[in-house]
Parts: sequence; C-alpha cells; structure tokens
Amino acid sequence: MTYFLYVVASLVFILTCFGLGKELIHMAQLEGYKPSQYGRWLKNNLYSVFLEKGLILLTITGAIIFFIAYFINYNELLGIFFVLAWVAINIYVIYKNRKAKKEAKKPLVFTHRAIRLFVFYLLLSVLWLSLSVSTLYQNNISYYILCISIVSFLLPINMYIAIAVMYPVEMMVHYRYFRSAQNKIYDMKELKVIGITGSYGKTSTKYFVKTILSEKYNTLMTPESYNTPMGISKVIREELKDEHEVFVCEMGARNIGDIKQLTKLVNPSIGILTSIGPQHLETFKFIENVAKTKYELIEALPYDGTAIFNGDNSYCLELAKKTGIETLIYGIENNDDSLFIKATDIETSIGGLKFRVKGGENIDFQCETSLLGKHNVSNMLAAISVALKLGLTTDEIKRGISKIKPVPHRLEIVKSNNGVMVIDDAFNSNPAGSLEALETIKTLPGGNKIVITPGMVELGAIEYDENKKFGINIAKTCDAAILIGIKRSKPIVEGLRQENFPEEGIHVVSSLEEATQRLGTIVKTGDIVLFENDLPDNYDE
Repeated sequence: MTYFLYVVASLVFILTCFGLGKELIHMAQLEGYKPSQYGRWLKNNLYSVFLEKGLILLTITGAIIFFIAYFINYNELLGIFFVLAWVAINIYVIYKNRKAKKEAKKPLVFTHRAIRLFVFYLLLSVLWLSLSVSTLYQNNISYYILCISIVSFLLPINMYIAIAVMYPVEMMVHYRYFRSAQNKIYDMKELKVIGITGSYGKTSTKYFVKTILSEKYNTLMTPESYNTPMGISKVIREELKDEHEVFVCEMGARNIGDIKQLTKLVNPSIGILTSIGPQHLETFKFIENVAKTKYELIEALPYDGTAIFNGDNSYCLELAKKTGIETLIYGIENNDDSLFIKATDIETSIGGLKFRVKGGENIDFQCETSLLGKHNVSNMLAAISVALKLGLTTDEIKRGISKIKPVPHRLEIVKSNNGVMVIDDAFNSNPAGSLEALETIKTLPGGNKIVITPGMVELGAIEYDENKKFGINIAKTCDAAILIGIKRSKPIVEGLRQENFPEEGIHVVSSLEEATQRLGTIVKTGDIVLFENDLPDNYDE
C-alpha cells in the first residue's frame, strides 16, 4: 500500500508539472525565450502565478500534512487519508486552472525549441524532487508529500532556470538554422525581398502587399506570428521555394538591433516603414530608440534599393528626408509635393471604403475595399507603392485591393444574428489605432456605440496618460464603455469622468466573459459594439 501511495503522489506531481509547465513555456515563448524578459514577466505576475494557480495552497497543504504526521502517531491508514486528501486538493487545483484557462490570443506552438525546453524543464523538476527527497527522506509518505509541494511551488522559478541554462545552447542551434536560411535567400538571386516594419500597421500592410502582388507574382509572406529570427528562418527553410518571385517579410522588434539582425537574414531590397509610435516602451524606454531600431531596415537596403515611408507619421517623414536611396513617401493628410502617392475622396460606409489614389501625372484611379478604417487606406498606400515600383498595372492593383479580406482582429466586422454590428479590433491596440477605431465607429450609422476594452499595454511610463486620453476619446464617441480590469481601467475611467461621461454608461468588470455578459444587458438591435484590444496572453489584470 505504501508503494501505491508513492506512485499516486508521483503521478499527481508529474501532472502538475506538465499542466503548469505548458502555461509557463507559453509565457516563455511570448517573451522570446529570453531569461530577462521571462523574469520580468514572472516578477510582474507573482500574484496570479503563485496564488491564483494554487501553488501556495498546495505548499501549505503539504506542510500541514507533514507537521500533523510528524507530531502524531503515524500509521498506514493515516497515511492513506493524508495522501488522498492531498491528491484531491491537487486535482481540484488542476481542474480549477484548466476551467479558468481562456483561449490564447497567440497560442503556444510546440516548436522544436519549445519541446527541448519543456523536456529539460520536466527533467529538472524531477531532479529537484529527487535531490530534496534524498536530503529529507525518512520512511514516511508525509515527507514525500512535503517535498513534492515545495518543488511544485518552485516550478515557475524552475522554468526560469531551464530557460537560462538552455539559452546558450539554443543560440548555437539558432545560429545553425539562421545560417542555413540566410544561405538559401542569398542563393535565390532573382528573389525580391520586401521587409516591413513599424510600431503598428506592419501585419496589415504585409497582408495587403501579398494580396496585391499575387496578381502578378508568385508571392510568399511570413505567417502572422513569424516575425522573429527563428520564426522567419523556419519559413525560409520550409516554405520558400524556387518558384517564388517575391518574399514579404514582417519584422518585429522589442530591442535595439533586432531589425538589423533580421535584415542580415533576409537581405531586403525594398523596405516599408509604416509608423513609429509609443509601442514596446517597456523595453525600448524612449521613442527615439524605437525610431532608431525601425530605421535599421532602411539602413540595410542596398544602394539600388527602395525605401517606402508613411508621410503622415512625423517620425517616418523625418527619417525619409535623411535617406539617400530611392525614397517613396505615401500619405493621406500630408499634402507635401514630395509624396509619391496620396489618397483622396475617402468614403466610409458599412460596406467598406472607397478612395482615389493620385500621384504625379499618370497615377489617378479609384479603389474599393470591404475593409474599414482610414489607417487601412494608409496601409494600402504602402502596398500600392510597392506594386507600382514592381510594375503592376492599375487594373492589377485595383483587382488585388478588391480581394483584400479583413485581417483577423483588426477592425473586422463579425456577423451577428441579433441586428447588432460587432467590430473586432482586439489585436494589440495602440494610441493611434484606438483613436482610428473610435473615429471609424463614429462615422457608421446605427444606434448606441459601445466599446469593450482593457485599455492599452506595453507603453512604459506613458501608459497611464495614454489610457486616460483613450478614456477622453471614448467619451467623445461612445454611449457606453465596458472596461475590463479593476486596476487597469482606472486611467480610462478618469478620462471618461473628465469629459463628464454619464456614470451609468461606465461598466467596470473583471474579465472578458463578464464583459460579454454585461453587454447582453445593455445592447439593443442596431447598436455598434467595438472590441478594442485584448490583453496579450503574458499580461495580467
């Protein structure tokens, strides 16, 4: 019977390691597998990791069982009771965590790297348990329960150790894959590589470029979440074929030098800079560092390359002026003579957008798309600039634009059966994008405008002020605001009240599920509901 108890306790420990490990490795993946960034996430989420996940409860339970068994007459029957009680609590915690787990915005992908890290984490967890048992072991199941409880409590820290130990190993593996992908790109002499970066708009622009260029060229683009060296290397090695004529590559960055590394990998000849704004300031600290990093793409272009800039963004415009190679500037609000193309006569309706593209003496045509939002016109101008540079005709460009589908979670109209228009703009909100989303719903005919949002993140020191401005803008546009997060919504509420927004229109809830329930009590046929941002998976309320 004692042997059976040890087996049961061990199985529960492995189950706990496995279940929590999947969540921890997901966070590690979102943080780029970097020890410093995972450590910062762990520090910022101590409450949710150790208390909400039940690790403190498991540790306290194990300690109580140990001390009770230590101070009273221990026997096998009592041991069975203790183990069963401990197992029941563990199963409850596992069930509770599983039930509370929501669908990930950016799901865990078990890449080879993730698998290696996960296996090492599991082995390390078993090693710590073995060492603790060998140190504390007495012929008593309560000792074993105590050791399991302590090691379970330290699992998040164990993941940090695993990341730190594996990091140099992964860098060597990374270098081998990086060089393999790099050589493949360099061997494809006729391949046109288009690099796209920016604080916001780069993913939409990538989709637009790919869709339009596909009217003439065999085009491959990096998938949505593949904008890091390892992700892009994987796409190049596994998906890029000899028949591809154009490779469209989104380039993400959270630190100075990140874009420079990606340019060394893909060797772009055309670079698009969509925007520079206060994004990822937790790592960049200052917007000047953002600008410096994004401009690394332009600096890497060859002397006969082409740099494309958003002329409506003041930072981009300043960088364009100092660029020595062929420079194409697009815009909507900027009427400068230096513009390559601009959009005029923009019309917004429930059916989408209409606008006219003008430039020089020969460029003048009208486009129609099912997309919403003036910023999408800006992103399409970037794609049109590339298309004109690569020789597409006006008809090919117009046909490509008409085929563009909404990028998921970016001002995407979601079909509703109850006469309510739902607009999903839940992907990584930023100051400019949130304002554009509000302006978009303001122009749409309908009943009340309702926004559901947790606010904006990754804005560093300016996050509170920007969310307060967001609240002010909501007050000028919407009739009701459902705010997710008691603490996180404080600056938004402050902005709303500054504009004398009706108190009965402010609804503060603790989760998206509760927000949806509250929406059901206030929404009516004909209303327009905007879901603006959803917290990244590695952010807590």
